[in-house]
Amino acid sequence: MNTPKEFNKIKQFYKLGKDVQLKDALLILKACKSFRFKKSQLLLEQGSNENTIFFIRKGLVRCFYINEKGEDITFQLITEHQIVGNIHFILFDEPSKFSYEALEPIKGYSISYDTLQKTLSNNTKLESNRKFFFHKILKQTFGRVDSFVLLSPEERYKKYIKDFPDIVNRAPDKYIANVLGITSVSLSRIRKRIASEK
Repeated sequence: MNTPKEFNKIKQFYKLGKDVQLKDALLILKACKSFRFKKSQLLLEQGSNENTIFFIRKGLVRCFYINEKGEDITFQLITEHQIVGNIHFILFDEPSKFSYEALEPIKGYSISYDTLQKTLSNNTKLESNRKFFFHKILKQTFGRVDSFVLLSPEERYKKYIKDFPDIVNRAPDKYIANVLGITSVSLSRIRKRIASEK
């Protein structure tokens, strides 16, 4: 968040109030630490009680879990200007259900939830926008649930590619298929069907 341009992008993305200015956001930035993760490193691990919140400036993060059969299932792919956090521990005091892996070299800012709470409570403008940090995470989660209920696999794929147009060049097909709740074979068939319609 080194420039007003980047701040405005973040502000728009998280739908922060019009009264929030760069100087207010800098209060949070001053409390943050810069971080870098190499490709394949874990930001958070399944079963962790860590309450660090990560803001991704650059890179791609895979949210995944290991099921009872030992299978690695990708739940979400998280791109720039999004938040990674142990929502289960922060909201429900439960260990994380997911691990978060850097699919690309990652850089951004991190802050503990306790420090964030303290920083927000000391600024009335930021305090009024507190809910948006976690509404964004929850909206991403419920948006995925809605797509499974309301959309066909092909419709889910089309919507996903529309929302994240460069994801096909950044993540393996097996991860994209997991996110969409389909097999890699089904993903290939959907792509061929869409291509034949053009």
